[in-house]
Amino acid sequence: MRALFIAASGMHAQQINIDVIANNLANVNTSGFKKGRADFEDLFYQTVRAAGTNASTNTEVPTGIHLGYGSRPAATQKIFTQGDFKPTNEELDMVIEGDGFFQITLPDGTTGYTRAGHFQRDSTGQIVTPDGNPLSPAITIPADATSIQIASDGTVSVQQAGTTVAQIGAIQLARFINPAGLKAIGSNLFLETPSSGTPVTGTPGQTGIGTIRQGILEMSNVNMVDELVSMIIGQRAYEINSKAIQTADRMMEVAGTLK
Repeated sequence: MRALFIAASGMHAQQINIDVIANNLANVNTSGFKKGRADFEDLFYQTVRAAGTNASTNTEVPTGIHLGYGSRPAATQKIFTQGDFKPTNEELDMVIEGDGFFQITLPDGTTGYTRAGHFQRDSTGQIVTPDGNPLSPAITIPADATSIQIASDGTVSVQQAGTTVAQIGAIQLARFINPAGLKAIGSNLFLETPSSGTPVTGTPGQTGIGTIRQGILEMSNVNMVDELVSMIIGQRAYEINSKAIQTADRMMEVAGTLK
């Protein structure tokens, strides 16, 4: 009975849908987090009767009979809409207003990309992520710096005791033609993939790259109300598919008791 397998595929699809929604809700307070969305597509169809089949010598049927076999997950993609801004007044907290990613040097030497701008200083004064991965290009804050200023174009300047303000480096951002194709690896990091295209790096505020604002963090772009509504719809769809399996089982039971 087809209904058993069709409904089972629907239950599996809705389980993945709920998994994605649960991950969104779990990261509602994660800085720079981008919500995910599960996309689905229908499975193959069995053609019982093709459209245009001759019904008689002079007529043909206008429509055919095509029986579908359920659904399957096609993709889980990230939605890179801008999240809300949260002022923190911390000198190394930064937000990208517009398109772009901070570049991070990973332990294996590869480059990761993130929208989370909560940076800190390590023991040498280098600007790093909470996991200790340095910002790229590397910028080191002098030990005697009394204040740090980060301009909208990424220029980093410090005020040192008894001296004027001095520029010590500049932050470069990267953008992708298809950010939804990036690979999420956790820790607010993404990796380049063939689908995302190669990164285009440059100065903030130029060539379509967003600007930087200091003392602000970008929060998650998850909308709790939307996610809760989606979760209810997914739950009901899961229940309806389970009812379809129960109904198919009863139909088989009835057929088995015929005499």
